[in-house]
Amino acid sequence: MYCRTHSATILGVKAKLVLVEADIGDGLPMFDMVGLLSSEVKEAKERVRTAIKNSRFAIPSKRITINLSPADLRKAGSYFDLPIAMTILCGLGYVSESALRDCLFVGELNLDGRVSKVNGIISILTEVKNSEIRYCFIPAENRFEGGAFQGIDVIGVVNLAQVVDFLNGHTEAKPEYINLEKILEQSYEIPELDFGNIRGQETIKRGTKVAVAGMHNMMMIGPPGSGKTMTAKCIPTILPRLTVDECLEISKIHSIAGLLENQPFVLQRPFREVHHTITVQALAGGGNHPKPGEITLAHKGVLFLDEYPEFNQRVLEVLRQPLEDKKIVISRVNSNYIFPADFMMVAAMNPCKCGYYPDRNRCSCTDYDIDKYLRKLSGPLIDRIDIGLYAHKVQINQLENENTEENSAVIREQIETAREIQQKRYRNTGIRFNSRLSADMLSKYCILEKEAKKILEEAYIKMELSVRGYHKIIKVARTIADLSQCETIGLEHAAEAISYRVGDIKNLVS
Repeated sequence: MYCRTHSATILGVKAKLVLVEADIGDGLPMFDMVGLLSSEVKEAKERVRTAIKNSRFAIPSKRITINLSPADLRKAGSYFDLPIAMTILCGLGYVSESALRDCLFVGELNLDGRVSKVNGIISILTEVKNSEIRYCFIPAENRFEGGAFQGIDVIGVVNLAQVVDFLNGHTEAKPEYINLEKILEQSYEIPELDFGNIRGQETIKRGTKVAVAGMHNMMMIGPPGSGKTMTAKCIPTILPRLTVDECLEISKIHSIAGLLENQPFVLQRPFREVHHTITVQALAGGGNHPKPGEITLAHKGVLFLDEYPEFNQRVLEVLRQPLEDKKIVISRVNSNYIFPADFMMVAAMNPCKCGYYPDRNRCSCTDYDIDKYLRKLSGPLIDRIDIGLYAHKVQINQLENENTEENSAVIREQIETAREIQQKRYRNTGIRFNSRLSADMLSKYCILEKEAKKILEEAYIKMELSVRGYHKIIKVARTIADLSQCETIGLEHAAEAISYRVGDIKNLVS
C-alpha cells in the first residue's frame, strides 16, 4: 500500500517542506530509505522500527520503501522519525490515508516511542503558514514555540501512540495558543547595569545614544579602565523592546543553533560578546550543514568585539560584507545558504599595545609599534564604522560629583521616540533605520539646510572622505536630527556627525 504525508528540513535559517512517501508491499522483508539522506536520517529506520514495536503496533514481514522528496534536496537532522513512522502505520492500516492528507509531522523518536524535542520548529512553522497544511504535530517540548502561530493547528505530542489516537479520533487534540505580544510586554527585566552609573564620558554616552537610535556601527578607543567595556555592556539596557515579528525572527535563528534551552523564545534583543580568539567559521557560520555564527546570532541586536585589534586579521575581514549587505552567503556544492546579519557592531580597543598612547609618561610603545598595532584594522573596515569615540581618562572630581546622569530608562525612551520617527518615515520602503539608507534615498529623506550642506562639503575635501564615508556622516546627522525631533538636518546636526567620523585612528587618539 502507498501513502504519504508531509515533513520539513532546515536549510540555513529557512525550512523546506518535504514529502514523505511510503510503499509497503509483498516481497523480501526489507526497509529501504532513499532521497539524498544524511547519516542521521538513514539511521532513522532503526529508531522507527523499534519505536513502532515498543508502541505495541505489529510490523509484519513486508518490503518497506521510504522516499523523501524532492530527491535533489539534501535532508539532514532528526525531523523525519515521526513522519516516517506515521506513513508506515498508515500503510499498515492503523491510520487512514485521509487523516494524513493535510498534516505535517516533525519529531525524533526514542526507542520506546516517545517524541523528543528538535531544533528549528519556528522556521518550519513559518514555512507551513504559507502552505495548505492545516495540522502540525510536533514534540510536546516544542509546543510553546508552535503556540505563537495563528492560522494552523499546532499540536504537541508525547509519544507515537498518542498521535495515532488523535488521528483516529479517540482523543481530542487541543491546539496550542499563546499571546506572544503579552509575553513580550511582561518580559522587561530590571538591568544590573545602568548608564546612570557611568560617570564622566559625556561624549561616549552621547555617541552611544546616537548609534543605538540609528543602528550605526561604532568604535570606542581609549586607555584601560576608561569605561569602554562598561558602556558597551550597558547598551542592552537602552535597546527598544522587540516586536512580535522580530521576536519570532530572532528566536528562529537561536532555535536552529540549539540555543533555546529552557525558554521557547528570545525575549530580549541579542547582545553577543565574542572573544578575540574566535575563528572565522564561529563568527560567520558554516560547517558541512551550515549553522549560524555569532554574526547571525546578533541579528536585530548587538555584536560586541572587545580588544578589536587583537582579533585575527582574517576574522575581522569577514565582517566587511555583512556590515554592508546585512547578510552572509555561504556557498556549498548543493546549495547557497543565506544567513541574516542585520546587526549593530560595537568595537572597543586600546590606542596601542600597552594601552596608554598618547600619554608619553606612561606609554612605552615606539611609533613603529603603535603604527603596527593600528594597521591591524584595514582601511575598508574602518570606513564601515559610522561613529568613532575616544574615551578619556575619568578625572577624580567627576567620580565624586553627585550623580546627575541620564539613566538607561530615560535614554531608552528617547531612542524609542527616534526610532518611531524613522519607522514612520520609511514605511513601505523595506528599511527601518537611518543607517540602512541607500545612496539614492539620501536626497529624499536627508534634507540638508544650507549651512549643513556647506560644512559637509568642506569636510569631504579636508578629511579626504570616501563616498561611503560621506554618506555615513549624512546618515548619522539624520539620526541626530531625529533625536532632536527636527525634520531637516541643521548645522549643529552635521557638525556633530562630522566629529564622530573615524578617519585616521592615530589622529583620533592624538
